[in-house]
Amino acid sequence: MNHEDTKEAKKKKEKRRKGKGEVSIKSSPVTNHQSPVPDLDDWIEIGKIVAPQGLGGELRVYPSTDFPERFEEAGTRWMLRPGESEPQPVELLQGRYLEGKNLYVIKLEGVSDRTAAENMRDCRLFVPISDRPELEEGEFHVIDLIGLSVFMQESGELIGTVVDLLPSGHDLLEVKFDPAFDEKKAGKTVLIPFVMEIVPVVDLEKKRIEITPPVGLLSIND
Repeated sequence: MNHEDTKEAKKKKEKRRKGKGEVSIKSSPVTNHQSPVPDLDDWIEIGKIVAPQGLGGELRVYPSTDFPERFEEAGTRWMLRPGESEPQPVELLQGRYLEGKNLYVIKLEGVSDRTAAENMRDCRLFVPISDRPELEEGEFHVIDLIGLSVFMQESGELIGTVVDLLPSGHDLLEVKFDPAFDEKKAGKTVLIPFVMEIVPVVDLEKKRIEITPPVGLLSIND
C-alpha cells in the first residue's frame, strides 16, 4: 500500500477489498517508561519525524498512513514530543513525497533552520480520530477491521478474530484461530487474502466477517 498504490486505488471502481491503514494508538505505545503515558484514545498517528531535510528547516517523515493528503495538504496537525503527554497543534505549510524512499518531506510553520528541525527528531504526528477520510466502496479503515470475528459463510462456524491486516499485492487479513474451531491451532494465525471471492461479507455494524476459503487455506500453517 505505497503512495502510488493509493493514487491508483482512488481511480478504480471495480469490486474489491482494500484496507486503508493508519496506526492504531494501541499498537504504537510510548516505550519510555520514565515518561508520562499519553492518553491518545481520540487520536490517530499518521507518521514520525525521522530526520531534517536540508538546511531550511524541512523535515523527513516516515508515514503510518495510506492517505497522502495527510502530508501534502496544508493545515493543522498535532505533534507529540518524546516525553510529553499531550499532542500540540502545528501548522503544516507544505509537503511532498520522496519517490522510492517511502518518506515525505514537510515544512512546518516556525521551523526555519536545520537546528530547529533536529529538535523535532522522533516527534510523532497525529490527527483527531474524527478526521478519518471517507472511503470508497470496498475500502475499509484497518483499525475498523481489527477485532472483527471471522465466520465460515456456509456453516456459520466461528474461525477466529482479525488481529492485523498486512499490505501485499492483495491485502492479507491475519486471523487468530479461536480454540473452539481447532484446539491444536489455538493461538496460531492464518493469512487470508482480503479479496471479494474469499471475503464476501464485511459487516462493521455486526462486527463480523464471513469467508469462503478455498480448500486448504485454513490448514496452510499445519
